[in-house]
Amino acid sequence: MFRYAKEEDVDQILPTLFQIFDEMEMDIFKEYGDETMKSIIREGFFLENYRYGLNHILVNEIDGKVAAIAIGYPEKLEDTIDVPLHKIMQKHGIKEASFFTDEEAWPGEWYLDSFAVAPEFQNQGVGTKTLLEFIEVIRKRGEKILSLNVDVDNAPAQHVYKKVGFKKVGQLYIGSHLYDHMQYDLTAE
Repeated sequence: MFRYAKEEDVDQILPTLFQIFDEMEMDIFKEYGDETMKSIIREGFFLENYRYGLNHILVNEIDGKVAAIAIGYPEKLEDTIDVPLHKIMQKHGIKEASFFTDEEAWPGEWYLDSFAVAPEFQNQGVGTKTLLEFIEVIRKRGEKILSLNVDVDNAPAQHVYKKVGFKKVGQLYIGSHLYDHMQYDLTAE
């Protein structure tokens, strides 16, 4: 069942989301440690206007388990999407204003910030099915362009995105990693 995340999903969402953070090799995670960062993000799940707030997370639930997560927001929110987390970060002794300092979305896009499949559901078609359902949710909102960034070295993810119709339109760095910026035209049938 594809649906918005609920409070009881948090313990399943967190490790799936951290698969992405581990691949990104972010300096702030190295400096403060995964446990501190997990505490911060766990608190952030309950902030309405935060990048990883539950209201920005859709999940694919299979047999009572969160099999996949899709997290995103409109590009116009990118400049403010992490502001709600500042107080929580300060409470944990982190001076930085955000985990993310690089612009990731282009003007006019609806940005798929994070997409991941829980390990036990990988290589079963769950990612493709979830992504197709996510595309329909965003299309029904009246959005025109859906975008995402995928590490140039992540061939399995690139395969899934291309298979469902995303096209590479450029490249950018997020942290020290090079990413392909891909778009999906939501107005095409």
